[in-house]
Formats: sequence, structure tokens, C-alpha cells
Amino acid sequence: MQILDRATELRTNFRDFCENKIRPLAEEIEGSQIHHGVVEMLAATGWHGLAIPREHGGMDLGHLARLISIEEVSRVSAAAGAALQSAQLGVAMIVNYGSPEQKERYLPDLAEGRRIASICITEPESGSHVLGMGTTARREGDEYVLNGRKWFIANSHVAHVHGVVAKTSDSGRRDSLTAFLVDADTPGCRAGVTHDITGLKGFNLGEVVFEDCRIPASAVVGGQGNGLEVGHRSITEAGKPNLTAVALGIHQAVLEDVTAYADQRQMYGKPLAALDSVRARIADIYTDLQLSRISAYQAADLLDHGQAADEWLLIAKLTATENAVTAARHGNAVLGARGGLSSFHMDRHLRDALLTLAPAGTSDVQRKRIADVALGRYNAPWYPSDAAPAPC
Repeated sequence: MQILDRATELRTNFRDFCENKIRPLAEEIEGSQIHHGVVEMLAATGWHGLAIPREHGGMDLGHLARLISIEEVSRVSAAAGAALQSAQLGVAMIVNYGSPEQKERYLPDLAEGRRIASICITEPESGSHVLGMGTTARREGDEYVLNGRKWFIANSHVAHVHGVVAKTSDSGRRDSLTAFLVDADTPGCRAGVTHDITGLKGFNLGEVVFEDCRIPASAVVGGQGNGLEVGHRSITEAGKPNLTAVALGIHQAVLEDVTAYADQRQMYGKPLAALDSVRARIADIYTDLQLSRISAYQAADLLDHGQAADEWLLIAKLTATENAVTAARHGNAVLGARGGLSSFHMDRHLRDALLTLAPAGTSDVQRKRIADVALGRYNAPWYPSDAAPAPC
């Protein structure tokens, strides 16, 4: 397939760096709460700018290149891959909706790694019910005053700029939300607690708190009342394929670890890989990985060609994350008791894979949307017809 050929070519550009620079840090990353070193290293690669247009300092290589870079990083450290993918959600918000002034101010620094972005939507009480969020932005003259608390925010403590969605009216309608760009050092904006997560250890996930945080009206992104579209499109066009890429990287790591173990481990006078039951599990791991990749690369290729990718983004997010979890469980079955030893990494793969399921829409949400597609009832009414990503 032409897409797979292009993917192979792109992959070679990322793998050497990941093997030589990130893999040696994998255990150190796993043992930390926030590994600032790998965050800075990834920012310095310029990979945050893979999908940023050249006129704004980016590489302009598109969605497939971004996906594969995240996949390759995640293959050696899923936590590092999560750090890379999450920084690009805020970037997508600016690329798609930023004013000329906002693009000029932020994109060159983001592309070159001088700044890191986050996106702040999720809250403790509202979760996926975005319209139920409690964070408010009250207009006062030429300023907005933000108050509220966001959590499960990737890069909460390392980002220099936050893409924030907040309520600007109490109507409860889709036009009740507005998106803003908030510099992290703005008075009234602070990082809250850091979440102690079970997987993706070393990846920064935490709270961002706004307490009478005053920002200029020029910080609005995409226009007053357009925050739902801005947030959903950013999560869909960047969040879904990016989380898919993290899952693909974990899945590939599982395959490599399981096959290496099965070839080396001797049972009944022959390698474990000679046993039919083990071979069946390896076949399932490999088959599911290839099918997940095809759907993910198809979605990215459609986006790169300016075509609607809703269906494939949904399928890719569902299959890649679910299949990564299943692959890690197969791996544990093959390794037996050794699957619980940290030195064999299978416990880490399973914990990491589980944390890809919920962000950018849980598996049940993906299934709901896919069923809408199959039944001919799918629509995304808040998007223009030529760019209509599916809600998360």
C-alpha cells in the first residue's frame, strides 16, 4: 500500500533518535513523576512543529508524520510518547483557529521547542460532558476574568501556554463556550496537584487552576461562543490520532518483547515459540497491530489530503487502544509469572495501554459514534461541511 510505503520512509527518520536518545532513559522516566529532561529533549527536536506550516516555523510534514513520530517514541517509552502527543493538541488549536497575530506570537516558538502547549478542557465534575463545565470567563471591558479548575491536563506543570475552553454564558447551548490562549505565567493561573497515575509514569498529568485570572480579549481563539468547535476539532484531529499512535507504539513494543522472549525461553527442549498456543497468541498480537495501523494511517492520510476522516479516526482510536490492551494481556499470558516482573516490561505495557482508553473519547463513545455512521445517523453539526471531525 502506498500509505504503508510512505510510513516506512518516515519511520526511519525517527527510529534512530528514539533508540539512541530516549530508550536509555526509559527506566529513569518510569521512575519519575515528571521527567523534565525528556520533555525538553522532545521539544528541541522540533517534532511539535511537524504539522505546523513552514511560514510559521514548522516542518509542514502533516498528520501521518506526526502520528509516526509519536508511535516511534511510544515504542521505547509510552510516557515520552504521551508527552509528545499531548503538546500538539494546543498547537492544533492555534493552527486551525488562531488569528494571524496569535500564530505569529506562538507558533514559531512552539515549532522550535522554546515553548510547550497544553489544552485545558476536562474538569473534575463534567468530564466528557463538555457543556457541563464549571470554569467561567467573565467579560470586563477589554478583558476576560477566568475562574475554575481543569484536571487530567497533560503538560499541566510544564506548558508555557494553555489552550483553555470556558463558559462565557449560562445558556447551556453550544455557543456558551469560548476558547482562549492563556500564558502559564499570567497572574491567577497556576498549576495545581500532579496526578499520581498508574501508567505512563513520568508523563505530566495534573491540574491547572484559574483564580480571577485576567487575560486580554485578544486571547480569544476562534471567536466568541465557538469554544465547543475549537475544542472538539483539536481533540479529534490531533487527540484521537495522537492517542492512537501511543497505543500503536505500545503494541509494537509488546510484539517485540513477546517474540524475543518466546524465541529465547526453552520449554520441553524447544523454544516457547514452537508451541502452538504461544504461536496463536503471537499471531493475534501481530494481526491486530497491522489492522490497527492500517486504520490509523488511513485516517492520517485522509487528513493530509484535506478529506473528511471522521469514520476512520473513530475506528482507529477504538481499535488501536483496545488492541494494545489485548496485546499486553496476551503478552502476560505468554510470559506467565515473569509478566509480573518489571524487568520484562509487560506490566508497564499493560498499565500504559490502559491509560490510552479514556482520553479523546472512551471506547464506548467511539462505538456510539461508529454505530451512528453505520446506521446513517452520524452528523457533526457544529463543524463546517468541509472539515467535520467527529465529537469525542
